[in-house]
Amino acid sequence: MPDHRPPRPTLTWLALPALAALLASCASTAPSGGTPCGQLPSALKAIGKLDITDTRNLPADDKGRPAHCLVTGKLNDRQGDDGKRYAIGFEMRLPQNWNQRFLHQVNGGNDGVVVPAFGPQGATLPDALTRGFAVLSSDAGHAGEDPANLATGLVRGNVFGLDRQARRDYGYAATDALWPVAQALISSHYGKPAQRHYMAGCSNGGRHGMVAASRQGSRYDGILASAPGFNLPKAAVQHAWDVQAWRSVDPDIRRAFSPADLKLVADRVLARCDALDLLVDGIVGDLARCQKVFKLAELQCAAGKADGCLSATQVAALQRSFDGPRNSRGQQLYSDWSFDAGIAAGGWRTWKLESTVPPWDKMPIIAVMGAGSLSHIFTTPPTPVRGTPADLVAYLAAFDFDRDAPKIFASNALFTESAMAFMTPPDAENPLLTEFARRGGKMIVLHGNSDPVFSVNDTLRWADRLQANLGLAKAGQVARVFPVPGMGHCQGGPATDQVDALDALVNWVEKGQAPDRLVAKVNPANKELPASWSPQRSRPLCPHPQVPRYAGGDVESAASFRCANP
Repeated sequence: MPDHRPPRPTLTWLALPALAALLASCASTAPSGGTPCGQLPSALKAIGKLDITDTRNLPADDKGRPAHCLVTGKLNDRQGDDGKRYAIGFEMRLPQNWNQRFLHQVNGGNDGVVVPAFGPQGATLPDALTRGFAVLSSDAGHAGEDPANLATGLVRGNVFGLDRQARRDYGYAATDALWPVAQALISSHYGKPAQRHYMAGCSNGGRHGMVAASRQGSRYDGILASAPGFNLPKAAVQHAWDVQAWRSVDPDIRRAFSPADLKLVADRVLARCDALDLLVDGIVGDLARCQKVFKLAELQCAAGKADGCLSATQVAALQRSFDGPRNSRGQQLYSDWSFDAGIAAGGWRTWKLESTVPPWDKMPIIAVMGAGSLSHIFTTPPTPVRGTPADLVAYLAAFDFDRDAPKIFASNALFTESAMAFMTPPDAENPLLTEFARRGGKMIVLHGNSDPVFSVNDTLRWADRLQANLGLAKAGQVARVFPVPGMGHCQGGPATDQVDALDALVNWVEKGQAPDRLVAKVNPANKELPASWSPQRSRPLCPHPQVPRYAGGDVESAASFRCANP
C-alpha cells in the first residue's frame, strides 16, 4: 500500500508571535507524571533490539486531529535468510488529550509500509486519533519498497516471503512483538497504563484482528475486523481459479466481461432479489434467499453473444468463479461466493478483471498482488515468479489445483510453518475464542456482500461455526458479524458503507450496549450510488443470521426497518 503520510510543512517566514506560538506547541511537554515526548527513547532502553528513530510533538491540524507526540522506530533489526535487512517498522501517535484507550491499527494489503497511525475512519467519520486514542501502526516486519527489491519488479512487495521470520512477522509475530513496546510508550508518556485495548483493520487488517482474537485474545477488550481475509492463502488460490475461468472466455482476461455485461448481472440480481426485504430500493437485504431465486443461466443468449445477454462461455466462467475453486477430486479449496448488486461496481472490476494501473498493463489486482503473494508468501517452498504482468498472469494460468494448491499447507526444514499456519487463526475451522471470551472481549466483524477479494460466505460460515460451538446467545456476547449489502472490499459500491463501528464497539465493551443493529449511511461522494438514492439514505446492518425487513415509513431511513430472523 502507498504511504499516505502528509508532507512536512516548510517554515519559510512567520511573524514573531506566530513563530513563538508554533514553538510553544512543539515543546517537549508531557502529561502530568509522564515522560516528555523527546525523552521517550531513554525511558524505553530496557526493551531489547528497540531503536526509536524519531520523536516529535505535532500541533493540531486542519483536519481536526489533535496535538500529539509522534514516535517512530524499528524493532528486531536482523539479517534475513535472503541476506537482506529486516525489522518491524512502526509509529505510534500519543494525543495530548488522551482518552486512556489504546488502538492497534492493523493494515491491509501485504503490509510493508507504516501507514500513518490515525486509526480506522470512513469518508465521513473521525479517525481514532481524533477521538483521543493512542494509536500504533506498523509495516508487519518488512519494507515493501526496499530499494534492494526494486529489480524484482511487481513482486517487490512479496519477496519478503523468501525469509521465514518475515513470513511469521507478517502473519502474527509482529503484532505480538509490538505489544510491550506500545504499552511501555503509553505508560512512560502518560504515567499510567491504558484502561482499554482495541485493535482495528480491514482486509489483511481484518485478518490480523481475527488472528489476534485467537492467538492474543487475553490482551484485547475489543476488535473491529472488516472484510477479514482470515483464510487469505485459500483466497489467493481463488485468484488462479478466476484467471483460468476468465481465459476460457478470452485469452486477454481484461476483455472477458465488459462493464455492460456485469451491469446486466447486477440488474438481474436486483430484479429477482430486491423485493425480498419487502422494499424495492436497489439493495439486496436477504442475501441467502437471493441465491435461491437468482439463476445466472437466465442471462444466457440463445446463441452466440449479443447485447442484453451473456454467451454460454461467459455464463459458465462466471458460475465457475462464484462456485469457488476445487481440485480434480471435487474438494472445495476455498469458499463459494454470493451474487449481489455490487458486481457491477468499479471496485469489483478492478480486483477481478481490469485495473487502471498502466505499469500493471491494466491487469486486475488479483493478477498482480494476488499472484505475487500466492507464489512468494503462501506456497512452500516459495515459487519464484518474474515481476512482470505477463509472467504473473502466466503463473496463475498454469496453477495446478492438484499439485500446487496443497503448497499452502506445506512446510519444510527451513519454512517450518505453512502459510495456513502463520496466516490464519489457529481455531478458524473450530472457533471458540476461549481466551478472548474469558477476558470479556467483544468483536465486531463487517463484510461487504459484494466483496470481490474475500467471500462473505466464508465469514458467515465462520460465524455459524462459532454459534454452533458456543450457542447463539453466548456467541453473540463475544462476536457479531454484520454483512453490508452492496458493499465491495472494505468500502464502495451501491451501498450504505459509512458506519461508526468503532463507536459501537467501545459502547459494547465499556457500557455493555450490545449492537443489535448498526446504522450505516451513504457516502455522498460515492459516485456509484444510484441517482434515485437520497444523499441522506441510511440502512440498518443486522447481526448474522438476522436480515433487514422494511416495516413501513420513510424509505430512506434506517428507522423504517427492523432486523428479523430469516
